[in-house]
Amino acid sequence: MSAHSNVADAAATPAHAQGLGESDSVWFTLLPLLKDPDNPMQTIVRMCEKYGGAIPIKLKDRKIIFLSKPDHFKKVMVTDADNYIKYFDGLRPIFGKSMITIDGALWQKIRTPQQAAFHPKKFEEYLPFLLDAIRSKVDRWEKHAESGKSVEMVEETWTLAADMICRALFDREMPFNPHFVFGCVKTYTDVQNHKAIRDKSQHQEDFSTADTSAADAMKTWGSTPDKVMGASHVDDRQSTLLQMMLDAEADPDFPEFDHQQVVDEMKQYLWAGTETTALTLAWCLYLLSQHPDVKEKVRAEARALCGEDGEPDWEAAQNLTYTKMVIQETMRMYPPIWTFIREAAVEDEIDGVKIAPGDTIAMCSYAVHHNPEYWNDPYEFRPERFSKERMKARAKYSYLPFAAGKRSCIGGALSQLENALALAMLLRKFEPEYVGPVPAQIFPTVTLTPKEGLHFKIRKL
Repeated sequence: MSAHSNVADAAATPAHAQGLGESDSVWFTLLPLLKDPDNPMQTIVRMCEKYGGAIPIKLKDRKIIFLSKPDHFKKVMVTDADNYIKYFDGLRPIFGKSMITIDGALWQKIRTPQQAAFHPKKFEEYLPFLLDAIRSKVDRWEKHAESGKSVEMVEETWTLAADMICRALFDREMPFNPHFVFGCVKTYTDVQNHKAIRDKSQHQEDFSTADTSAADAMKTWGSTPDKVMGASHVDDRQSTLLQMMLDAEADPDFPEFDHQQVVDEMKQYLWAGTETTALTLAWCLYLLSQHPDVKEKVRAEARALCGEDGEPDWEAAQNLTYTKMVIQETMRMYPPIWTFIREAAVEDEIDGVKIAPGDTIAMCSYAVHHNPEYWNDPYEFRPERFSKERMKARAKYSYLPFAAGKRSCIGGALSQLENALALAMLLRKFEPEYVGPVPAQIFPTVTLTPKEGLHFKIRKL
C-alpha cells in the first residue's frame, strides 16, 4: 500500500487485511472491564465474587452473561452444549475455516480424521522429535548465556513450541524463521494493535505505512502452512497429523476437506496449538523465578529420572510427576484462555438469569481458578494442589485450562507433555533469571499474555 491509502472502500483493501478488528468483536466490547493497571482481571473477579455466578451485563449493544461457577460451565460446555454455539468473530481472519471456527456436524466431521494423532499412544512416537526441538533450543540458550543479553521468554517458548509441532505432528523441519513469524502474528492478534486500523477505516481516515503492519503480518501468516508442507521431511513417517489431513484431502467422498482446509487446520496448530503451550511455559518460568524452592524440586526430579546429562526416555517422561503438577498449577494461575466465549442458540435460564438467542456467554476460567470457594489461598503458587489425593477432592469443572466437553482442546495432553520435557531439559542446564517488573503485569486479549513480555537473562549452570 502507498503511504496514504484510503481504506474506507473495503473492495480496495487486500483480502488478508479485511476483517481486522471487527467492530462487534466481544474482545473489544470487554475492554472497559479490563482497566485495572495492576491486574486487569481483578475487575471481573471482584464482580463475580460480589454478584454471584451468573451476571448479565450490557456493554455497548451486546448483552453478555458472565459465568464463574463450575455447574454453569458444565451446563454450557457439557450438558446443554448443543444450545451454545462457539464464538468465532475475530478468529476467522487468523484461522480460516479450521476446527476452531466451525461448529456442529461439520466440526465433528473435520475433527474425526485428525483425532488419532492426539491419542496418548501416539505420544511415545513423538518423543524423539520433541527432544530434537528442545536440543535446538538448548543450543540457542547456550548462545544467549554467552552473550549475556536478555531475551523475551514468550517469544522463546513460542518458537520452541512451533518447532515441536512441525517435527512431531508434521514430520517437517521448520522452514521459516519462527521469531519473524511470531512477531508477525502477534502484530495481528494484539487487539489494540489493529484496533486503530478499524477505527480509521470507519471514519474514512487515511493511515500511514506503519498502520499496514497488521495487514502485512496476515500476508506472511497466510503463506506459512504451504511453506511447511513443502519443507524437507524429518523421518518420512506416514502416520503424521499432516499425512492424515492430506489423506482426507485426497478422499473423493470428503469434499469438505479440500486443500484450503488443510492450510487452515495447519494455521490452527501452528498458532492456537503453540500459543497456549508457549504462554504456559513462559508463565511457568516466571513463577519458578519467584519460587526457587519449587524450581529446585523440578531440577531434582529431572536429574533423578535422567541423570546429569541424559535425556528422558518414555518411562521417564511419564514419571515427571512433580514437573507436571507445576505446569498444572501455572495454568490455574495464568490460564492461557482466560474466558471461553459461546453464543446462545436458544432461550434458556441460568441461576435465574434469562438468556435469549444471540446473547454472549462468557465463562471466566480465571475467576473460578482464583475463587477461594474452590482453592485455598488462590493467589499462592502451590503445585501440590495437583497431587492425586487433592485432585480427587476438587470440585469438577473448577479447573478449565482446556475447556470441557466435546469442544475441549484436542491437543491439551500433548501440550502438557511438551512443557514437562522442556522444563526438565532446560532447567537442568540453565538458570533463567527474570529481569522484569514484579509482579509481571497481565494483558488479556483473546489469551492471557504478559503486558510487556517476560524478560530473562539466561545463565548456564
